[in-house]
Amino acid sequence: MQNTGTHTTAAPGAATPTHCPYCALQCGMNLTPVEGGTVEVSERADFPVNRGALCGKGRTAAAVLAPGARLTSPLVRSEDGALVPAGWEEALDRIAGNLERTRARYGADALGVFGGGGLTNEKAYALGKFARVVLGTSQIDYNGRFCMSSAAAAGTRAFGLDRGLPFPLEDVPRTGCVILVGSNPAETMPPSLRYFTELRENGGTLIVVDPRRTKTAEQADLHLAPRPGTDLALALGMLHLVVAEGRVDEAYVEERTSGWEEARAAAMAHWPEHVERITGVSVPELREAVRLFCAPQAAMVLTARGPEQQAKGTDTVGAWINLCLATGQAGRPLSGYGCLTGQGNGQGGREHGQKADQLPGYRKLTDPAARRHVAEVWGVDPDALPGPGRSAYELLDALGTDVRSLLVMGSNPVVSAPRAAHIEGRLRSLDFLAVCDVVLSETAELADVVLPVTQWAEETGTTTNLEGRVLLRRRAITPPDGVRGDLEVLHGLAGRLGVEKGFPTEPEEVFEELRRASAGGPADYSGIGYRRLAEENGVFWPCPAPPAGDDAVPHPGTPRLFLDRFATEDGRARFVPVTHRPSAEEPDDEYPVLLTTGRVVAQYQSGAQTRRVAELNAAAPGPFVELHPRLAARLGAAEGDPLAVVSRRGRAVAPARITTGIRPDTVFMPFHWPGEGRANTLTNPALDPTSRMPEFKVCAVRVETVTS
Repeated sequence: MQNTGTHTTAAPGAATPTHCPYCALQCGMNLTPVEGGTVEVSERADFPVNRGALCGKGRTAAAVLAPGARLTSPLVRSEDGALVPAGWEEALDRIAGNLERTRARYGADALGVFGGGGLTNEKAYALGKFARVVLGTSQIDYNGRFCMSSAAAAGTRAFGLDRGLPFPLEDVPRTGCVILVGSNPAETMPPSLRYFTELRENGGTLIVVDPRRTKTAEQADLHLAPRPGTDLALALGMLHLVVAEGRVDEAYVEERTSGWEEARAAAMAHWPEHVERITGVSVPELREAVRLFCAPQAAMVLTARGPEQQAKGTDTVGAWINLCLATGQAGRPLSGYGCLTGQGNGQGGREHGQKADQLPGYRKLTDPAARRHVAEVWGVDPDALPGPGRSAYELLDALGTDVRSLLVMGSNPVVSAPRAAHIEGRLRSLDFLAVCDVVLSETAELADVVLPVTQWAEETGTTTNLEGRVLLRRRAITPPDGVRGDLEVLHGLAGRLGVEKGFPTEPEEVFEELRRASAGGPADYSGIGYRRLAEENGVFWPCPAPPAGDDAVPHPGTPRLFLDRFATEDGRARFVPVTHRPSAEEPDDEYPVLLTTGRVVAQYQSGAQTRRVAELNAAAPGPFVELHPRLAARLGAAEGDPLAVVSRRGRAVAPARITTGIRPDTVFMPFHWPGEGRANTLTNPALDPTSRMPEFKVCAVRVETVTS
């Protein structure tokens, strides 16, 4: 029901409506000051996404506000190598001085910036502007590249626009069938599970595609358990059957799409028996999945990290989109393709400029018109804006060589990056590292300067949830002494680096500039303001500003995209021909087992915050290796025995968890923990050629028992 934090200045009993700091549902919650200077988290029934429901992470979110859990003073690296408390002026001076020295010696692109999908829109916008205007560097990206970039690339390629869900979640229970691919919302975003439960209660069907029998898969009418890395073949096999069984919506394809013949030809090379051999999904299961999907008038495909975090993730998502298009299930009511975005502001974080190739409003950095528009808002010469930089993994891999100094804001790549031991080494090799964070994360522990920054309950700002609904988070409590906001950090650094104007510290002032910068872009926020967000419980983008005039009617926002036309030049959705190919790393005699990774319900992302909450740690105290009884028998392993999982990149050790809910050729590890159980020590940084997404979800390993 509740948990507590400190530092409130509001009167007891005055509740502040706000949103959870964790996943992309951005569940509504109330924060109420109570006696003793604490704050209580409670349900907020008026927010339509969660309708009052909160998961354990949301209920305990205020625990990280406590002084013992979070940073309350800047830290600087002393001569003896220890991190010691320092004043803010000293800390900011040290950061600015080192950035300036690096730039003078090696050039602007020797400076790197690494952001986060949990930053508010205001912070993401200001961080991108800071990198390009103050530092003059192209080397900025963010951890959202590791989350939904393949879905974004495929959606843009097919529809001309990427928004996680092109419809609100309220449409899910009203459709006829949902195929949920590589997603486990029962654990990753529990309040959303009710939508799938209601779908089935309304007579609809749920198909879950996952190599594990997760808590979500247990709710399904049909569970398909393909071999990891074969989702692309599975989608193509289903499309083959759609064609062979005469289920193509020929009129829709003719009227609203282009490129069908090429996509059809590619799919027909994936006949059912061939797909069965690749995926392990039987032909009868394939046929049943096609029957269930095509039976109702409306259906949806929703993907998450399973098919997306692959070196062929863009093509894999594209194959599922092709299935939707061939059956007429896109751009119609209660139908379509959508991505279940993961991080709290994963959607907004990639729209407003902290991604290597984008400017605010989801504009392309290579588009001259986009550069002119944003440069005018920023008051700079368009030619002064740097071009696209490295993607997230490529940026991290370049640390210590091409990139010599790095500013990290709201990310913990020591735990979250693929090939994590290598990335930890690259971070250690930097000339200078500064980290802004709420807690002393594993990445912050390596820094030369650590700045303690405010949390969601201590600041106002906007986020954009997985539906494209822009939301207002409200400040409920005063941060402790010694803590400042990220906008204050950027303001202080910009001034020290010679840019006195353009970096306000008030979030609403930043948002007003963001509105102007986004105007006319694909993600147009220009018709959205703080007052409107508060009054309407959020507004869906695109929402352009109305024409000038006293009688101008505000744009209502766009809950449902593509109903009239797609966002391509000709208004048609584009089929893209794709073909199955093996994963970047297939099993062999030395590494005969497949590893896949994911989350558990009680922890979040790298665990930097949730691992500091006693209730969550009691529920999920550490990593584990999930394996099938047949594999356990071959190893001679019993429940709880320590197992070593070894890949070409390293070794991780965790206790065995034996279950029939996983394929015998696959093991699973959650990725929330550092140390010897760090799953991302093992993962493969092979990149998707389009999205630059690393292949987190599949790599070859061997599993060994550990003797004391």
